[in-house]
Amino acid sequence: MSLNEEVELLRSIPLFANIEPSKLKLLAFTSERLAFQEGQSLFQQGDMGDAAYLVVDGTADVIIEGPDGGKLTVAQIGRNAFVGEIAILCDVPRTATITATAKLDTLRISKDLFFRLVNEFPTMAVEIMRELAHRQEQTNLQLTEANRRLRELESSGG
Repeated sequence: MSLNEEVELLRSIPLFANIEPSKLKLLAFTSERLAFQEGQSLFQQGDMGDAAYLVVDGTADVIIEGPDGGKLTVAQIGRNAFVGEIAILCDVPRTATITATAKLDTLRISKDLFFRLVNEFPTMAVEIMRELAHRQEQTNLQLTEANRRLRELESSGG
C-alpha cells in the first residue's frame, strides 16, 4: 500500500477524519506497518501498552481471559478498527488479547505519536470518547442479555 493509500485509509476513519492531509501523511509515514498471520497476536491481555493499532485489512478476535483462565471471544474486528488505545490512554495493562483470524495488516501507532495527535487535534479526543462510549454501550447490552439468560435458567431450574 502506498503512502497516499494509507492517508486515504486514515481519512476514512472517524478518529482521523478531521486531521489535515499533511498530518495524516506524517502519521502514515511514522507509523509502523506490521502483518500478522492467522493465530498470531498483536498483543496479550495484561501486557503494558506502548502503541495502538489500526487494522488496514483482515480480521481478528478480541479475547478476554477470565479469572478461572477460561478465554472468551467478545468481539471480532476488521478493516478500519482501532485497538489498543485503552492501555495507552489509561496507562493500564492491556484489557484483552487481539489474535488474527486471517492475515492481518496493521499500522502500529506509538504512544508518543498518538498523544501528540490528541494534543494537536482536540476533535480526535472527542472521537476517541465517542468510540469508547459506544464500546461501553455494547458491553452493557451484552451484560444485560447475559443476566437475562441467567435469570431464565435459574427460574427454569436449570
